[in-house]
Amino acid sequence: MNDAYYEQLVARKSRPLDMVIRFLTILVIVAVAVFGMPFLGIFSFFLAVVLAFLAYYFIFPRLDVEYEYVLLNHDMQVDAIYSKAKRKKMMTFDIQQAEIMAPKASPRLHSYQPAKTYDFSSGRADAHSYSMMLMIDQKLTCIVLEPDEKMMDHMKSWMGMKLYMD
Repeated sequence: MNDAYYEQLVARKSRPLDMVIRFLTILVIVAVAVFGMPFLGIFSFFLAVVLAFLAYYFIFPRLDVEYEYVLLNHDMQVDAIYSKAKRKKMMTFDIQQAEIMAPKASPRLHSYQPAKTYDFSSGRADAHSYSMMLMIDQKLTCIVLEPDEKMMDHMKSWMGMKLYMD
């Protein structure tokens, strides 16, 4: 039982779109309360309260995201944690099946044309993000991660020459 296990948590930077979504959601709730009053009476206020609760429980938590990487030997699991309370399993994959893993801006990745890209990084410009190309459901997929040095050491032992740290 010499399993290599490592966890890492990466908080996603809030995007400008997140602020727009919050503003528009609040605007819709206020509009329903104010402009619905002549048509629905006091019911428009109750409808606005219901919309506010729905936004609070379903929309706003999705705007505060952290990604957790769990590496157990050569199997990696990525989970999204919303508002530090709700966890959702995003993806599980075998890092040994990867064709290449290199820094996000590396010229080594130019020859790969992924069908789909999953970004599980913080989204900051100064972060050291890596792109991993692997086949998922017979389609080339790019997974963007932001591993720290200790996780890179664990990955290097399983990926070997497929991992470029330049």
